[in-house]
Amino acid sequence: MTAYVVAKVTITDRETYARYANGFMAALTPFGGKLLSVDEAPEVIEGEWRCTRTVLAEFASKAVMKAWYASPAYQVLVQHRFAASSSADIVLLEGFAPPTA
Repeated sequence: MTAYVVAKVTITDRETYARYANGFMAALTPFGGKLLSVDEAPEVIEGEWRCTRTVLAEFASKAVMKAWYASPAYQVLVQHRFAASSSADIVLLEGFAPPTA
């Protein structure tokens, strides 16, 4: 079943974060991941959304997303995000399958 990642990242060092962003698609595409949205000014409908970047990505399944996240290529790349952000909240969501009648 399709899975989605929502990431809320607070970037503190744009130059270092650019290294992460520049390599992101090369690490993502071998796993069939799709970047659906990158937004630095989302419209908040309810509550608070405190971050400088929100990302929405799609994967074929939770297992594929976990394989991407654990991949050597991404693990090298993510070190730039760790160094460039003060916080990140990242969730893995399973797609919705409507109940059958």
